[in-house]
Amino acid sequence: FSIMLQYWGYNIILRTMMSKILATEILVGYLLEWDKHLWKVHKCYHVHVGGRGGAYMQVEMKDVERGTKVNQRFVSDEKVERANVESRNMDYLYNDGESYVFMDTANFEQMNISADFLEGQSGYILPNSEVQIYFHNDRPIGLELPQTVILEVTECDPSIKGSTVTTSFKPATLETGISVLVPPFVEKGEKIKVNTDTGEYMERA
Repeated sequence: FSIMLQYWGYNIILRTMMSKILATEILVGYLLEWDKHLWKVHKCYHVHVGGRGGAYMQVEMKDVERGTKVNQRFVSDEKVERANVESRNMDYLYNDGESYVFMDTANFEQMNISADFLEGQSGYILPNSEVQIYFHNDRPIGLELPQTVILEVTECDPSIKGSTVTTSFKPATLETGISVLVPPFVEKGEKIKVNTDTGEYMERA
């Protein structure tokens, strides 16, 4: 279906379509049509269960209109409706202390987005990085991150001589303020690749 909305003085037709995806294809930031409501995915992870339990996706999502949250379990081969709305490429500029400021790359207009909107995602964006933001009924409803980002380690314990990847991991603070568990050989000042879905260390960058 289509929605006519006012956006910075322009009339825009925002086309919303539904497409079915497997539960295992759900990613943080996706918009899902479930139980007659539109939901934004905040967290998701794949759970493997032995025996007859099989495997499933555990998804934490927030109702776009009502603001309520649910933790929903989807069987791995279950299909769900993903809401595909017209996205806009936006550059993240800076945090003014109260909100995050983005600029539309098409018309250079700026907009402020609250920290609540970026819940669970703000730690994966850096100034001057480009993201896709989705709109519905004249307001932003979702931000899609790249699957991985490269961030610098700003604080962690010194590396241990002779340590290997099998040694216990240690906490590290990254340049955006988030904390990630890293192998003991990672040092302050190094850049690492982080999975934006799970928040896990992947490798040195």
